[in-house]
Amino acid sequence: MRKFLIVTIPIVSIVIFVLIMLSGSILKKPLTKDDNIPESIQLIIQDVESEDWEGASEKTDHLSNAWKKVVKRVQFSSERDEINSFDASIAHLRGAIMAKDKSGSFISLNEAYEHWDGLGR
Repeated sequence: MRKFLIVTIPIVSIVIFVLIMLSGSILKKPLTKDDNIPESIQLIIQDVESEDWEGASEKTDHLSNAWKKVVKRVQFSSERDEINSFDASIAHLRGAIMAKDKSGSFISLNEAYEHWDGLGR
């Protein structure tokens, strides 16, 4: 019995850790309507195209809140660099929206989407 436990516990632990590390692509999918990152990015792109800066700013706040929900789920299965880069993209987006810079906003949004796409791969 002792030998069984000595062998089984490490194997089960390793399997659980591997499953957690590989679950990023599953965990980043939206669980509610409030944490859909790609949809939020698309809505901000539409607001920037129509130069609705107030709407874009509100949707950026929504994107930031959604990101805070999702990052708690994917933090163990994603690279820290991708997580930090997505945070930086949101910060750049806020600055571009404050400056009403259309091209800077598009750059930040596309960069954020690429970082989102890279999470959990």
